[in-house]
Amino acid sequence: MKPSPMKPYPIKTAVVILAAALSACVHTGFGSNKNPAQAASANVQLAIEYMKLDKLALSRQYIERALKEDPDNPNVQATAGMVYERVGEMPKAEHAFSRAARLGSDDPNIQNSYAGFLCRTGKSVAGEKLFGEVARNPTYQTPEVALVNAGVCVGATGDVVDAERYFNRALAIRPNMPGALLPLGTLQFDRGDAAQALETVQRYLAVNPASPEILWLGLRADRKLGDSTGAAVFARRIQSEFPNSEQAQMMRSGIDR
Repeated sequence: MKPSPMKPYPIKTAVVILAAALSACVHTGFGSNKNPAQAASANVQLAIEYMKLDKLALSRQYIERALKEDPDNPNVQATAGMVYERVGEMPKAEHAFSRAARLGSDDPNIQNSYAGFLCRTGKSVAGEKLFGEVARNPTYQTPEVALVNAGVCVGATGDVVDAERYFNRALAIRPNMPGALLPLGTLQFDRGDAAQALETVQRYLAVNPASPEILWLGLRADRKLGDSTGAAVFARRIQSEFPNSEQAQMMRSGIDR
């Protein structure tokens, strides 16, 4: 029987990680706008910050200034790709991301961002391949991030076997990585292995602060295993530690998924 596709890792998280990476790649000084490169760097910073605040019109305004000031900067182009994708201008996003990849062919952070775009737009084969190249690049300091991204990419197509392989490879590099443990546990639960999912939840909580997402996964796993006491413990933790979370709201509304 063909396995059900896993639930994708939240895009919002990936955007935050990418925005932080790109922030580190540009100058932070807001110098005189007489220097186009410095002015572009300042405008990229502003575009990223406004995007984090979900003020997309302002983010678009500042990134377009940066594009005029320094169009051959791969970080400017990659940030433009993110902004255009967020506002739904996909042809412009494709153009910006692909140009960033050409201009920054030796920059694994730029290649990682382009691979993510490829996966989000249905080009999973190309995206997975590029993530693999990024993970093998000796200059890339966090290969586990590229491996998790590859797992999310292939998992979204229904390839749970390769997705699990990528998550475990990431965990072999960084055993406590919450960004790998959560999607791994979710994948295990979605393919019907609640016991293994619960083990992953316990592994996560033993080394990382709790999150509403991991507690919710533990609650569902315990319920599926028939452990009402364990499920109640997870439920109480969600309500007490994360009362404003989506998961707590679903519980108060009687929604179970």
